[in-house]
Amino acid sequence: MGFEGITLTLKELKPPPVTRLRRLTPGQERRFELLRRVARLLDSALPVPGTSFRFGLDPILGLVPGLGDLVSPLFALGTLWHARDLGVPRVVQLRMIFNVAIDALTGFVPLIGDLFDFAWKANNRNLALLERHAYEEHAPTRADWAFVALCVALLVVIAAVPVLLLGWVISLVDGLVR
Repeated sequence: MGFEGITLTLKELKPPPVTRLRRLTPGQERRFELLRRVARLLDSALPVPGTSFRFGLDPILGLVPGLGDLVSPLFALGTLWHARDLGVPRVVQLRMIFNVAIDALTGFVPLIGDLFDFAWKANNRNLALLERHAYEEHAPTRADWAFVALCVALLVVIAAVPVLLLGWVISLVDGLVR
């Protein structure tokens, strides 16, 4: 059991090049620090004793019907506003939106959505994307594009399911009527 046949070139190990360094204003720095603190509070403030796993208030607040499922999307608005202010590439902003949408949509499923919140941590994911693009202007990666493409494809499939089910029901009813 080894790594025979696996070779990596330096190109594969290098991160994408930095287009330019960016200097944040004092106001942007303050907002960024506030976003860091709130994201940590929502997603990773509390350790699980004896493990390296952490969770935040988001899954706990998710147990409160109505209120819990609004906290992350509302916080995401602030994160997205800051991303827009910093000139983060739109595909990365779209990836951030999908992270929150996945969190919000699973949150509508009782109990399963709350359990999902312990693992997904959309706020930390979005903050990591924002951190990556805040000080150094990076071009979007293939992973950014792949994630967005996968989410769009999934949305198309989800949108097609009701249409396909309706067609199946109509053909079933048509077969029974004849």
